[in-house]
Amino acid sequence: MEKNRADDITDPSQTVAGGQVRAFIERIERLEEEKKTISDDIKEVFAEAKGTGFDTKAMRTIIRLRKKDQAERQEEETILDLYKAALGMV
Repeated sequence: MEKNRADDITDPSQTVAGGQVRAFIERIERLEEEKKTISDDIKEVFAEAKGTGFDTKAMRTIIRLRKKDQAERQEEETILDLYKAALGMV
């Protein structure tokens, strides 16, 4: 006779694995909720900055650039300048 899938779950190793999986899933779900809350907070800060008259697109660019080190920023700017010159934009 074939084993029923429900019988597999009663195996102690399956119960432990099931508990571990549930714990991981619940932790991830909590973190996803925290991430959403933080994302909403960031949107509110950008909306406040925009309401005060700041250019949020420029702010996002500055934030992205600040994540890079000086050498990486300089390399990016050099390549950008080269491409702009090639297109007659300088």
